[in-house]
Amino acid sequence: MSTKTTVISPEALQQQLGFCEQIKDYWHSQTLTPLAYVETYGCQQNEADSERIRGLLIESGYAITDTAEGADVVVMNTCAIREHAELRVFGNLGALTHTKRRHPRQKIFLCGCMAGQEKVVERIKKSYPHVDGVFSTHHLWQFPEILHRVLFAGKRTYFTQDEPGSIAEGLPQQRDSKLKAWVSIMYGCNNFCTYCIVPYVRGRERSRKAEDILSECRQLIESGVKDLTLLGQNVNSYGKDLSQNIDFADLLKMIADIPGDFRIRFMTSHPRDASKKLFDTMAASPKIAKQLHLPFQSGSSRVLKAMNRHYDREAYLEKVQYAKSVMPDLVLTSDVIVGFPGETEEEFEETISLIETVRYDSLFTFIFSPRAGTPAASMDDPTTKEEKNRRFDRLCAVQNLISEDIHKGYIGKTMVCLIDGTDKDMLTARTEGGRLVRLTGDESLIGTFAPVTITGASTWSLTGEL
Repeated sequence: MSTKTTVISPEALQQQLGFCEQIKDYWHSQTLTPLAYVETYGCQQNEADSERIRGLLIESGYAITDTAEGADVVVMNTCAIREHAELRVFGNLGALTHTKRRHPRQKIFLCGCMAGQEKVVERIKKSYPHVDGVFSTHHLWQFPEILHRVLFAGKRTYFTQDEPGSIAEGLPQQRDSKLKAWVSIMYGCNNFCTYCIVPYVRGRERSRKAEDILSECRQLIESGVKDLTLLGQNVNSYGKDLSQNIDFADLLKMIADIPGDFRIRFMTSHPRDASKKLFDTMAASPKIAKQLHLPFQSGSSRVLKAMNRHYDREAYLEKVQYAKSVMPDLVLTSDVIVGFPGETEEEFEETISLIETVRYDSLFTFIFSPRAGTPAASMDDPTTKEEKNRRFDRLCAVQNLISEDIHKGYIGKTMVCLIDGTDKDMLTARTEGGRLVRLTGDESLIGTFAPVTITGASTWSLTGEL
């Protein structure tokens, strides 16, 4: 795996936009407006990547549709972090044989993290002949060239080489929302947790220049965006590979200093690199949401060492205690894995006790899924599937009670919320901590911050009134 970062030159990007123009001219000559469908699996980074793919498709003359049926281009942007996600992709990819049979002009592409695995690429080549192109995350910026080859050469195309991790500034982007925006501040990961495939498919950490990030944020805020989410596999590592003397806390403050009425949030934070400076910076700025996603993965120090997480139970709890001391209203969420190879019942109980001690607002919970090529995939794993399911159900039950109890504590409080949309006949809003609130009101309020008094609560959401 290459570890060198490549900054894609303006000339190389202009060449890709030239391919877009040629494709657009072709469709114009056919007096057709072709349709494109992009399906996204996995994390917010994939969502941001799909926005760039849609942007390149629009530059190429395509209109975006919400179904694969009848689309001239279908792009499946995939996730490889769990086996279940991969199985879903293969199942849905197989079903596209029928849409292509009904619409022979359709071109099908697979990209994202699955495309960074050689075994997946070989399976596509052998078993999915209706797939026209495959490209990994490193080659997303070359999608116009890939599409051009498929359209005009008529050959299946694969851009999956182990290229150096790249940063391509200035790609067009079709964002999903006018109020909320993903802003990728870095790509890749250096942590190599023993269960995780991400460093192998997204490459090593590489940070965007602060001036490029600030420019993008300014443009978004000026366009009316009210909620910025900064993205990275580990945002707390931001800047370590740059010549500038700047870290993530510095970057947060610089963005918060931009004039405007907006909020900043971020994910994901690795506990190893979460610092007091970061928590102090969050506490000091009213524009930085008091929301923190800090994955702990296991409450057992032995399991954390086997996971290669670079912190233990005590160090994690110290960080949480400090964060809550400077931000008493902090909304804290996390990831946890149940059934890591060799996890004992006693170690699982340590995870339960950590959850009960910290009292998370919500958790993203997973049963361990072995990923080929990672160290954990070859570890001895004597625990049965039935036992892992039992532990998983118990953990969810414990967390659901905590979430419900925390939500009940919101009742009677008045909170400034961003009114962001509708759900049937109600408005939807988000608290500073990202909690969903449903309320009645006029749709003209969408896009504004408003004080909302919380009147009801469930495990998953809140109700309120203006």
